[in-house]
Amino acid sequence: MLFKSQILDGIKAGRITLAFRRWTKPTVRAGGSLRTAVGVLAIEDIRAIEFAEISDDEARRAGFDSCETLMTDLAKARDGTLYRIEFRLSGPDPREALRQDDQLDDHGVAALQARLALLDRSGAWTAQALHLISECDGRTAGEIADRLGMEKLALKRKIRLLKELGLTESLQSGYRLSDRGRVVYQRLFPISGNGGGQ
Repeated sequence: MLFKSQILDGIKAGRITLAFRRWTKPTVRAGGSLRTAVGVLAIEDIRAIEFAEISDDEARRAGFDSCETLMTDLAKARDGTLYRIEFRLSGPDPREALRQDDQLDDHGVAALQARLALLDRSGAWTAQALHLISECDGRTAGEIADRLGMEKLALKRKIRLLKELGLTESLQSGYRLSDRGRVVYQRLFPISGNGGGQ
């Protein structure tokens, strides 16, 4: 479940606590959680509803001026059942602290090296991707995918795996290495360009 930046701002401020989605199958569940750019959301309730059940107050809680503007937005979505999702911001994304943790000993670096090796099992890509991101903050998925000869959506899925390890972070456009990522990259590939496979 994705949110636009202005909706995320409202979630962070506590103004937005509802979302409405049309799905063939829900992608979240009550009692579960969802990580977003502003923190982790606790999903408190999800249920199928009819359009007529949405009030202006609920539309505002979802970040819209009125029920009419919400309906207009939902009309752009694919067909499917309409769901009402209630949530609360439960805390920061744990990956945030991980990205800032640059105090890695030899054991920590070795553990990350082993994780990267697992990601490379079906074909080496992690060193090249880290190298390309290290060269230029804001390098986009499209550019990285082109340089690696990879499909863009497949590359995005792979970069998310690096983000799970706390090595990269998303910018408004593109990616950069996190504090942790820079330390790991310098330790694993001390010679400039060594990981790039250029």
